[in-house]
Amino acid sequence: MLNKPVIFAIGNAPTALIQLYEMMREGTWKPAFIIGVPVGFVNVEAAKELIIETDVPHIVNRGRKGGSNVAAAICNALLYELGRE
Repeated sequence: MLNKPVIFAIGNAPTALIQLYEMMREGTWKPAFIIGVPVGFVNVEAAKELIIETDVPHIVNRGRKGGSNVAAAICNALLYELGRE
């Protein structure tokens, strides 16, 4: 685990959110922030709920929609807002 803040942006694989949740539970990773907006039908809603129930700050949409383009748009919007300060 790094000693620096880490932001995870996941937009395409619900299994990646599940794996991240498992690593957080094991203490391997403690992200500073999670963007979790994968698209899909199998396990996507359950994977998002796992992240929503954590104490880690996050942006997660509910439902089956999302995608890498949505995750990238969220990252860009956050960076844009940080640059305005």
